[in-house]
Amino acid sequence: MIKQIMLVGLGGGAGSILRFLASYFTAKSGNYPFNAATFAVNITGCLLIGILTGLALKHNWLDENMRLLLITGFCGGFTTFSTFSLENMQMFQSGHYVQLVIYILTSIILGFAAVWTGLLLTK
Repeated sequence: MIKQIMLVGLGGGAGSILRFLASYFTAKSGNYPFNAATFAVNITGCLLIGILTGLALKHNWLDENMRLLLITGFCGGFTTFSTFSLENMQMFQSGHYVQLVIYILTSIILGFAAVWTGLLLTK
């Protein structure tokens, strides 16, 4: 069990650091109507988890330890539902209702499409 916890922690740490860097550099590059970094990492993470899951299913490419490291750890640390939810609440409280609806719908639809695309790329 300790090994699995360490793998998830290592992957999650790496994913969280990469998410932080994406947020940092995105914030420096411009002013967006919603947090472009959270949107980008969540969609990219969806694509990556689709690819990794597809490869794991098709080729038995990932053993349990690699799934814990890459899918549970890295993708879990890289993507963030809590930040997405906080940003939605902030848009709601500031009265940006159109941006809120667009952000929620595009995140869910494109996230689903990204996972689906990732799975298709591995077939």
